[in-house]
Amino acid sequence: MVNRIKEIFTFKEMLKNLTTYDLRTRYKGSFFGFLWSFLNPLLLLSVYYLVFSSVMRIDIDYYFLYMFIGLLPWTMFQSSILIGVNSIISNANLIKKIYFPREVIPLSVLFSGVINYFFGLVIVIPFLFLLDLNILRILIWFPFVVITQSLFTLGLVFLLSSLNVLFRDVAHMISIFITAWFYFTPVVYPKTMISPDLEYIFNLNPMKLYIDIYHDIFYYNSTPNVTIAISCVVVGVITLIIGWMTFNKLQIRFAEEV
Repeated sequence: MVNRIKEIFTFKEMLKNLTTYDLRTRYKGSFFGFLWSFLNPLLLLSVYYLVFSSVMRIDIDYYFLYMFIGLLPWTMFQSSILIGVNSIISNANLIKKIYFPREVIPLSVLFSGVINYFFGLVIVIPFLFLLDLNILRILIWFPFVVITQSLFTLGLVFLLSSLNVLFRDVAHMISIFITAWFYFTPVVYPKTMISPDLEYIFNLNPMKLYIDIYHDIFYYNSTPNVTIAISCVVVGVITLIIGWMTFNKLQIRFAEEV
């Protein structure tokens, strides 16, 4: 595995180019272009805020900020999964023509999603000063939660992109599943609304763990629960290992199947 990582590192320029290409083509041909990196989360925020503050009447302080803090990392996760599941198939010509570590493709999808997340974060940063945040806590915990969520996301992208090469129904199934997953994650509603009888079920949702930490450090201005933090690491690492092992086993069939 160490040798594989070293090999991937030697293709860092290709990884950079694929990431840049993904960022450029994501909004290619649109009038606003790269501005959609800011507009997409803002438009989603507007829709969800209208529905959940007016219709569902969720009444918490700075609700728009609470929702935006959870919506940004969820969007990063969702876009990485939905784009990543088809990433091997969409790069079929590249896979058939030249040799390179196939892991570079899922990695470029993840990096693109993380970069988009940071662009979206620029919008919310000025509003965070309303909450009188502990900057030291953010400096410690923010990199932690971004990295552990990225490990979890990358593991799923490895797993789903490789399975989708052999079973094309995977892409259709995941697009439906990801929608349901969103509503089982406290992004647009506070975790306090979850019934105590159902809390143990919601706690089985890995994305709830990550979103909880984002809310803890950015909204509640508190130190995340240590047990949750450890769970984030364990879930991220295990998912990455399973995803990479599956990807590594199936990649020998990519060229003939795509």
